Amino acid sequence: MSVLDLTAETFDGAVSSGTALVDFWASWCGPCKAQGPVVEAFADKHPEVKVCKVNVDDERELAMRFRVMSIPTLLVFKNGEAAGKTVGLTDMEELEELCK
Repeated sequence: MSVLDLTAETFDGAVSSGTALVDFWASWCGPCKAQGPVVEAFADKHPEVKVCKVNVDDERELAMRFRVMSIPTLLVFKNGEAAGKTVGLTDMEELEELCK
């Protein structure tokens, strides 16, 4: 499954149903670059979870809305409601636990 890039316009619709994992990141962030392949591998392994990315430089409003202070921050949404959060580099096992 591919990873979706979200904007302020597409965010709410993307996380409104089912389980969604959203990676808040930036291109200049070293830990974000290391997190990217883990997020992509998670998307391939778990097609039942909608996996998305938000570039905090491009989507500052979304970062502020969800109080993203450090990146990478990964949020899990279940049917539109925030259901979990992790900050910093997160491995596959932690992502799987977060999305249960």
